[in-house]
Amino acid sequence: MSQSKNYQKTMYACFIGYIVQAVVNNFVPLLFVVFQDSYHIPLSQITALITINFLIQLGVDLLSAGVVDKLGYRICVLIAHGCAAAGLVLLAFLPDLLPNPFAGILIAVGIYAVGGGLIEVLISPILEACPTKNKEKAMSLLHSFYCWGHVGVVLISTVFFRLAGVGNWRILTVLWALIPVGNLVLFAGAPIYSLHEEGETGLTLRELFTKKIFWILMLMMLCAGASEQAVSQWASIFAEKGLGVSKTVGDLAGPMAFAALMGTSRLIYGKYGDRLNLNRFMTLSCFLCIAAYGCISLIPNAAVGLAGCAVCGFSVGILWPGTFSKASAAVRGGGTAMFALLALAGDLGCSGGPTLAGAVSSQCGDNLRMGILAAVVFPVLLLAGMLLLSRQKPVKS
Repeated sequence: MSQSKNYQKTMYACFIGYIVQAVVNNFVPLLFVVFQDSYHIPLSQITALITINFLIQLGVDLLSAGVVDKLGYRICVLIAHGCAAAGLVLLAFLPDLLPNPFAGILIAVGIYAVGGGLIEVLISPILEACPTKNKEKAMSLLHSFYCWGHVGVVLISTVFFRLAGVGNWRILTVLWALIPVGNLVLFAGAPIYSLHEEGETGLTLRELFTKKIFWILMLMMLCAGASEQAVSQWASIFAEKGLGVSKTVGDLAGPMAFAALMGTSRLIYGKYGDRLNLNRFMTLSCFLCIAAYGCISLIPNAAVGLAGCAVCGFSVGILWPGTFSKASAAVRGGGTAMFALLALAGDLGCSGGPTLAGAVSSQCGDNLRMGILAAVVFPVLLLAGMLLLSRQKPVKS
């Protein structure tokens, strides 16, 4: 009974870890219009905030492939939560303390991005190592907590802004920092299980790089991250500026509906995954994602655009955890290195998707519809990756 409780404590800490990840990635986009209006930051610099956040996470993914096994999962996951909390606290103060507000925001984003990158690398393998049955269901359930965290960030922030005013965003930022602080304490006392049997080692980077199936999975992860974030990161500002609705309506019907349906998709697979065909679920999701992108970018109607954002959330829900599950099944013994590199590819997509959308939008007179239309290339490429993966044989360490 004690061992079961300990393992549950580890799972709860993992779930909350993805809520922390959701705060790190999705709170600041709700403030983009505030930053534009209060600090006169142009769209090009707003795009840079998204890009740098995910590029730093990407760099952490790359470096951690060789560092995590040396330092240990516990130390690294505590550092991750410490950085996430510190970055959020600094975000509340640095923009007003420094002569250049954008520099202050950038420093804070950089610090919490280190935490976000480590969380992305660490949480999935920590859960994968827990003594659970139906790993695919557990992985999908884990990733659904990112979505519920996203929903919570948007809903609580929207209610706070309504009651206290957007001008008090700094108070809310500090309050969000309490979540990583609390989870740091939880992880400090939770058992961390090993991915490998005693005496067993995972595949080396060199071994992974020589396997074609690994590169297909990397492409799929990149496209999964890009398909998700190209809409998610721009949903709030797209609804407010592109569709002309109020901030409250825009945040609730845009990013919150996106996150809620993304979480629903992951929850469905988390509950019924043993009865569903993952391949078919992911393929249909890709086609639905392409259709949603079309609704957002090609139909000049606010209701249809907001509905497209919501449907897009459902369509991308399974892509990230589904690719993780496919990687675990297709490359036995991939270990920390594989999870770190898959996280790297995912974060590269998380950076590349919204960056491409922002860059194309800027070239088209700040028209976000055109930017989102350009990003349809990512679900199309993910479909191609699925086809290639189906023709490969699983490998073992």
